[in-house]
Amino acid sequence: MNSPLNEYTQGTANWREVIKQNSRRTYLVIGLFFAIYIAIGLLVDVFLYSQSYPTVSPITILDAILHGELIPKATIIMFIIASISLLISYWFHDRLMLLGTEYHEITPETARNVQETQLYNVIEEMKISAGLRYMPRVYLIEADYMNAFASGYSEKSALVAITRGLMQKLNRDELQAVMAHELSHINHLDIKVTLTATLLANLTIIVIDILFRAAIFAPRRSDKKGGGLIVIIMLLRFLLPIISVILLLYLSRTRELMADSGAVQLTRSNEGLANALLKIQNDHAQNADEYRNQYNNTPNEQIRREAYIFDPMQAGFLSVRSVNDLFSTHPSIEKRLEAIGFKKKTTE
Repeated sequence: MNSPLNEYTQGTANWREVIKQNSRRTYLVIGLFFAIYIAIGLLVDVFLYSQSYPTVSPITILDAILHGELIPKATIIMFIIASISLLISYWFHDRLMLLGTEYHEITPETARNVQETQLYNVIEEMKISAGLRYMPRVYLIEADYMNAFASGYSEKSALVAITRGLMQKLNRDELQAVMAHELSHINHLDIKVTLTATLLANLTIIVIDILFRAAIFAPRRSDKKGGGLIVIIMLLRFLLPIISVILLLYLSRTRELMADSGAVQLTRSNEGLANALLKIQNDHAQNADEYRNQYNNTPNEQIRREAYIFDPMQAGFLSVRSVNDLFSTHPSIEKRLEAIGFKKKTTE
């Protein structure tokens, strides 16, 4: 039988090292987002105090804030806003992820056929292998295209959603590998990590935009001490969105590679996931027109694309609506396969 993997050389991959390396990269990116958020908060404080004390230089004001002589009110308010926003995002995220799709929950009692029962059993097996304390809720989305995602800010709130197309077109080993990938996202707390990073990035851009407008219309100082501050605000207004997109894409691709390696860890095999990824990619290519219409006619697909195991934007199936949409949130299939031990054969 001609398998898509015949075009690849199978080897072994150090999935432990892949998880370890990408985990370190995640900590670095999240640390950068927090550092940027704090820096913007301090910048707002310096700007506001410079309006109240026009004869004092911004550097002196910053030094006074860092030494506790002035209260960083804006920074504190920004942290309160971020905390409340995160709680709200965690609470409603699951509902948003399923919004716009036709779906039903699968349990041992509600499974309508052998395939749905097998799906539930496979996820239960992987839940035990992953060491999760709670069984994630299982949802089947009525869609022909092959895709799946996990959601939930904790193990207890976790869910796994899979399209009917994916359930019907994968064999048991491939289905197990895809579910292992999704449960790895839950095990690695990827949803909480990406939500936090995305929220901090969006709030930071909103704040710098407001600060930029405030700086434009603020009364001009009689000296040149505040000129550098205005320049910094103007530069950040245009650079921060670009930096945020780059960091978010890097974070998303890092977490996908971690989940792929996590799937190999749970199934103790790299073939199931490799076959599944190639099947999903080939199926999207063979049904391009049909799937493009389905993706674009299903509400809120832009919200789900980062969580999907296969990014529809990578195949050009979603309309470009923002700068983020110009780039794929996932590594290429070739890079993902290479990370789990499969290299494309070279023709001489």
